[in-house]
Amino acid sequence: MQVRNKQDFGAGVMFAVIGALASLGALKYDMGTARDMGPGYFPFWLGICLAVLGASIALRALSVRAPISKLDPTDWKTVAILLGSVALSAALLNILGIFLTVFILVLLSSMASHLFNWKVAAITGAGLAVFVWLAFIKALGLVFPLWPSVLSQ
Repeated sequence: MQVRNKQDFGAGVMFAVIGALASLGALKYDMGTARDMGPGYFPFWLGICLAVLGASIALRALSVRAPISKLDPTDWKTVAILLGSVALSAALLNILGIFLTVFILVLLSSMASHLFNWKVAAITGAGLAVFVWLAFIKALGLVFPLWPSVLSQ
């Protein structure tokens, strides 16, 4: 069999591997039952779903009806910007708080796009910071600093 759509095949294999590893990792925790779920139940089945989805995407890329595509060369500058912005946000979270960290993460990662616009990135960053606050702090009750520790004293 020939891989006709290399992009879909690579993405499918990546999803299948990540899903399989997540499911294997979840086996270390108590599974429980569907009625009384343990901490490993949801990650296990989420990993299985991801692995099945990835396998189906990879298999579809082998089909004779799949569009022919090649992999573009990797843009290492974009990869460095994305990975660097995530690593920086992890380092800054306890220092700057969730609002500023999410805002900076969105601004920096938006710079990886060829269609970067400061205004759109700033609006998106502010909106996402509010969403993170609502979803993770208000709804789920997670404890993160909201603002820099200097401002909260």
